Amino acid sequence: MKVLVPVKRVVDYNVKVLVKSDNTDVDIANVKMSMNPFDEIAVEEATRLKEKGIATEIVAVSCGVTQCQEQIRSAMAIGADRGVLVETTSLLQPLAVAKLLKAVVDKEQPRLVILGKQAIDDDANQTGQMLAALLDWPQATFASQVEVEGDSVKVTREIDGGLEILQLKLPAIITTDLRLNEPRFATLPKIMQAKKKPIETLTPESLGVDIEPRLQVLKVNEPPARKAGIKVSSVAELVDKLKNEAKVI
Repeated sequence: MKVLVPVKRVVDYNVKVLVKSDNTDVDIANVKMSMNPFDEIAVEEATRLKEKGIATEIVAVSCGVTQCQEQIRSAMAIGADRGVLVETTSLLQPLAVAKLLKAVVDKEQPRLVILGKQAIDDDANQTGQMLAALLDWPQATFASQVEVEGDSVKVTREIDGGLEILQLKLPAIITTDLRLNEPRFATLPKIMQAKKKPIETLTPESLGVDIEPRLQVLKVNEPPARKAGIKVSSVAELVDKLKNEAKVI
């Protein structure tokens, strides 16, 4: 079974992001970039499926600038067999990415697509759902457990008050949550091997996909600064402040 894993290039989660002075976007000049952590979980899950003998090939796909090859190589160092880069310098919004991924799915014909539930830069949480709609495939979002059983996949996902278990007929789309697994560290031999694995380069034009933005960002602001906390000496003082100052009780 071929598994497709989209991976996004985002600002590393350890970097403190700053807003540009003109409030048009965040400043990503000269900052460390990494694979979206939720996508890294997806790569790990696909690798585990291959180690179980369920997946036969893992294809890592990224859409964006040339440097996205770094994230594809990272996916290869974890376990992906080869990569596909849909290269463009244009701004890509979730619908455009979903359309590009659909074109790659039509070309590659995987039985399963596993991707992060959201990217940590825009937090849109839309691409997986849009891709499922464009392909008319069943979807299971926020997966915390994945079990492939013959021609179907059982997905456990957390919901308010408990767990929900879905049975999907393949081919299907799954988006990953944090609890699904803990990605492994890529070893040096795996990193070296990843440098030799092939990456196919495509373009939106060659795939015949319109990536024109549909959304307009009006303004980007820093989050409001949080007020410093205070220490109280007793429970009585805490209750008094909550009652008479904060007026929440």
